[in-house]
Amino acid sequence: MKVLIKIGVGIIVLFIVYLCFLYFISYSDGVRAGELTKFSHKGVIFKTWEGEISQGVSEAQTFVFSVEDKEKQVIEDLNNYQGKMVKLYYFERYKNLFWLGDTRYFITKVEVQN
Repeated sequence: MKVLIKIGVGIIVLFIVYLCFLYFISYSDGVRAGELTKFSHKGVIFKTWEGEISQGVSEAQTFVFSVEDKEKQVIEDLNNYQGKMVKLYYFERYKNLFWLGDTRYFITKVEVQN
């Protein structure tokens, strides 16, 4: 019985470490620029902020992103810059966490382009 409890606790600890790794460690970061074509607050149980910029003439050149709820200034800026050319600063997670957003790309800063 004690062995099963130790195995169960070990599995729970490994799962928590795995989730912390996915949340706190970023895979990459960078900057993308384009026309902000879509930004919305969507979801049934977990509401997330999702957006899209067009990076070229065809619809194949789009960048889809998410914004965490704690990024209040970014959310406000993206709502105000709809239809404008923007520069997005982002980081990429190893996997998407469904309660944070639909994508692995999370925006941390927005600048409007002239």
